[in-house]
Amino acid sequence: MGAQMRVYRQRIRSVQATKKITRAMELIAASRVVKAQQRVRESSPYAQALTRAVSAVATFSNVDHPLTTEHDDVRRAAVLVVTSDRGLAGAYSSSVLKESERLIGDLRAAGKEVVPYLVGRKAVGFYKFRKRDYADEWTGFTDQPTFEVAREIGDALVAAFNQDYAEGGVDEVHIVFTRFVNMVTQEPDVVRMLPLEVVEGEEAPDEDDVLPLYEFEPSAEQVLDALLPKYVGARIYNCLLQAAASELASRQKAMKSATDNAEELIKKYTRLANQARQAEITQEISEIVGGASALADAS
Repeated sequence: MGAQMRVYRQRIRSVQATKKITRAMELIAASRVVKAQQRVRESSPYAQALTRAVSAVATFSNVDHPLTTEHDDVRRAAVLVVTSDRGLAGAYSSSVLKESERLIGDLRAAGKEVVPYLVGRKAVGFYKFRKRDYADEWTGFTDQPTFEVAREIGDALVAAFNQDYAEGGVDEVHIVFTRFVNMVTQEPDVVRMLPLEVVEGEEAPDEDDVLPLYEFEPSAEQVLDALLPKYVGARIYNCLLQAAASELASRQKAMKSATDNAEELIKKYTRLANQARQAEITQEISEIVGGASALADAS
């Protein structure tokens, strides 16, 4: 009985130590997710204004820009997969990887070669473990992305898109990330980034809005040359911010669940320890009563 009591007490101490860690991680994620949500909201006005400007130029200039032109023969596609650097966030990274595998399967079924670009150590680990090739990786920032990183990723994807197929270029670019809906819901999503469909999704201007008339200096084509890479960077930045908010929300939920499970385990082991202690006391009383009865019989 004494050995069993020691085992239960050791397990209680171990679970209590785990509970302290998961509770601390839950609180950290909860504090950071508020800032991450704010950053998503703050990035929206710039992205919307940039979308309006690009839409106006593309609509009124009639310029066939390389970034907005569909390739005649789509043979190679780039896929940017956005995961996390760290685990302990539930099914966050695995859901994105599962969605990316589905997309890659669809692209290959359509006869397209796929070139992966990876964000987050989870994606890099996934590909390295399976000994798969990929074009580039970016890690170390997933819960707090910066615009500089988004611009670097955008420049790499735009360069690959502008490159000839024979030199390793791609004909279209997709991004797989987790869209932040609210604290309860985060959904893996796929967006085709290139060639650009300028008016897209929630960022599209309202039907009643009239796009302003612009005069282009020095030319509409050069304006698009300057605007479109910025547009790509802004869209990628928004995706990274939504992914960061989703990662933190997922981590908060996962750590709260782990903390709750630890509390249940502590209650279970405490109950078992009490039962073992009661059994031990009952046995001791029985031995004392038995000894007393033997002494009484002997006398």
